Parts: sequence; C-alpha cells; structure tokens
Amino acid sequence: MASAAPVLDHVGTKPRLVFFHSSVSGACRRAEGFLAQVLQRRRNHETFQLYRVAEEERPDLVDRFGVTVMPTLVVVEGKLVLAKLERPRGCREIESFLAPWLH
Repeated sequence: MASAAPVLDHVGTKPRLVFFHSSVSGACRRAEGFLAQVLQRRRNHETFQLYRVAEEERPDLVDRFGVTVMPTLVVVEGKLVLAKLERPRGCREIESFLAPWLH
C-alpha cells in the first residue's frame, strides 16, 4: 500500500496515478479492470507510477486528496494534483482522462 511520502513528496520524471478504491466495492473492481485495459492496450505500463489506495487502509490519504467517492483516479506531478476523475465508468472515459499522458 502506498504511503504518504512517496505519493506526495517523490520528485521524479513520471507522474503518479493514484487509484482510490474500496476493497468491498464492485464498481471499484470494475474500474480497476478498465484501468488495466487502458494501460495495456496503449502499452503505457511505464507512463505512471501507479498507487492503489484502499479507503479502509488509508483514510488519511483519502482525506488529504479530498476524495469523496470511490473509485477515483488522481494524477499527481510533484506536489500538484493535475487531474481527478470520480467514478470512471469505462475504458473510453479513463482513456480520455489520461490522454494528455498516454503515448
């Protein structure tokens, strides 16, 4: 599980993609599958540092990022949140959201 330091303070070349989810939610499991398909289809496995944050395990990160619904995808560069997508419902929506970073 991701800790606060790598998500917030890591300075590198890759943006971080943080997947906030609930381990008991079917919608979250579906969204995770959609995300995997998008990254595989476009061969973008290395585009992001991917962090999975379960709300049950890291409520502090959920609060820090202002996440109010699960699932939520957040793109972070440096210490800045660049984009947030709540309740992604399919591959096209996720691909469109991540388009600025995908190859």
